[in-house]
Amino acid sequence: EVQLVESGGGLVQAGGSLRLSCAVSGISLDDHAIGWFRQAPGKVREFAAWIAWNSPATKYAEAVKDRFTIARNNAENTASLQMNSLKPEDTAVYYCAAYSTGPYDSAGHYHYWGQGTQVTVSS
Repeated sequence: EVQLVESGGGLVQAGGSLRLSCAVSGISLDDHAIGWFRQAPGKVREFAAWIAWNSPATKYAEAVKDRFTIARNNAENTASLQMNSLKPEDTAVYYCAAYSTGPYDSAGHYHYWGQGTQVTVSS
């Protein structure tokens, strides 16, 4: 059984930082890229960041570029999302996802999802 478990969410003031973690079991990050997505209340799930499975290549949404950093630790089979300079508009439930059969930024193409972790940024 494949499981992705996010942790590290919480309440932070604008300008603060949080580090989200994604613990993966059942598949190896040696073979799968990881994506982070987020969903704010009343909005569709949107792409935030992606890291390749076979290189250090990364991609970011424009809204988070230069503030968020995605990383993975294949030895521990975990991924992380370091979020700095947080803004109230970053408030959302954040999800990690694996095994995409389509574009890296397309939520509909990912097969495995975590349960999400809430990030709330106060102004």
